[in-house]
Amino acid sequence: MYDITIIGTGVIGCNIARELSRYNLNICVLERNSDIAEGTTKANSAIIHAGHDAEPGTLKGKLNARGNSMFDKLSKELDFPFKRNGSLVLCFDENEKDKLLELKERGEKNGVPGLEILEKEQVLKREPYLSEKVVAALYAPTGGIVCPYEMTIALAENAYTNGVEFYFNTFVNDIEKKNDYFIVKTKNKYIETKIVINAAGLYADKINNMVSENKINIIPRRGEYCLFDKSVGNMAKCTLFQLPTELGKGVLVTPTVDGNLLIGPNRIEIGDKEDVATTQEGISEILNKAKLTLKEIPMRQLITSFAGLRAHSSEDDFIIGEAEDAKNFINVAGIESPGLSSAPAIAEMVVNIVKDKLNPELNKKFNPIRKGIPKFREMSNEERKELINQDASYGRIICRCETVTEGEIINAIKRPLGARTLDGVKRRTRAGMGRCQSGFCSTKIADILSRELNISRMDIVKNEQESKILIGKNKTL
Repeated sequence: MYDITIIGTGVIGCNIARELSRYNLNICVLERNSDIAEGTTKANSAIIHAGHDAEPGTLKGKLNARGNSMFDKLSKELDFPFKRNGSLVLCFDENEKDKLLELKERGEKNGVPGLEILEKEQVLKREPYLSEKVVAALYAPTGGIVCPYEMTIALAENAYTNGVEFYFNTFVNDIEKKNDYFIVKTKNKYIETKIVINAAGLYADKINNMVSENKINIIPRRGEYCLFDKSVGNMAKCTLFQLPTELGKGVLVTPTVDGNLLIGPNRIEIGDKEDVATTQEGISEILNKAKLTLKEIPMRQLITSFAGLRAHSSEDDFIIGEAEDAKNFINVAGIESPGLSSAPAIAEMVVNIVKDKLNPELNKKFNPIRKGIPKFREMSNEERKELINQDASYGRIICRCETVTEGEIINAIKRPLGARTLDGVKRRTRAGMGRCQSGFCSTKIADILSRELNISRMDIVKNEQESKILIGKNKTL
């Protein structure tokens, strides 16, 4: 019997798992996919909102600024990349400058510190690649950027080393309520648990609707992005938003925490919770809208495009709390933007609900520190030499675009909840995320996975169990 079963290993589920591991509780986390952060968490804008966009009084408004303020400590403890680069909401019409003031007042009600209105000259001094059409901007110094999947992997590893159990490829088929506990039914096992925390992202409605008559509806919203080479990453220092107009919120332009330039997303409501296809129309839309922000779009430096899905609730706010008709079933649903920014505060809120129910004792052995994989690309030559002397595998470059070594890939495989797929290695090391998009390094990574996991190269997959990349030897075929 578990005290708590969490469904979902996105940034929300793993934040909650890590915070609950501070207590003497028997906890497990279930994930339908083969790895951490395989859903919404792996493909989004990767920005930490300051908190001026959400309506005051909503959960989004209450939790965004609080979550934002928790990132410095969290990133230091867990060793994931995070940077406060600030954000600008750009106004391109003199007649709409009053909307910046409205946004500033909203942010101040939400507890966002340091907001100020900048005039054209001040904005262009900060951002020389901006369009000359800009007339003013709202500056939020607490805005930031993060790597959402590195963050989530760090949270999961720390939760695991503090006693939380993880089960992958574990699809929840049904949940049965007994007198004072639940039976979570999966293909491979039945799990008895006192409390269920539903952090299933796009599928949170299906999980809720298994146990509650108060039905939830989660609408998938697809957003498409364009990612540009690091050579143009300096075209935006801050995260650049467009002031919302009658035509919508526009698209953002932002540096990434790894030094790339990112443009997007659009917003398309779809019916398929797995449809992450990009379209020619969608990519053209975001690039055309970004022309309002930048003087020039560096198309020759475009590396790739991708799409992510957001879990939009028909209630248009986060859904957090115990289901009224299902005691000890806690929903954490509809976590769309600013969900990543709010994630630490959401976890704090959920932990307080659990503490009121179970009154758990503190885990005196809890260790908040997690050390990430050494990043060869960020080291000085002296540091590199010292590392290679300790382990020669760090002297062999596997991914030339991102300067990722064999030692880093082995580390990614052998560490807690280690990589078992090509995408798992990619998200832990960035191997395959450079200009060639794994064109040169994927076969080498497959070989390392095969050797370290002691499995056939034919069994290496991109992400899911059916996504094999090799089917046989070419001369045999």
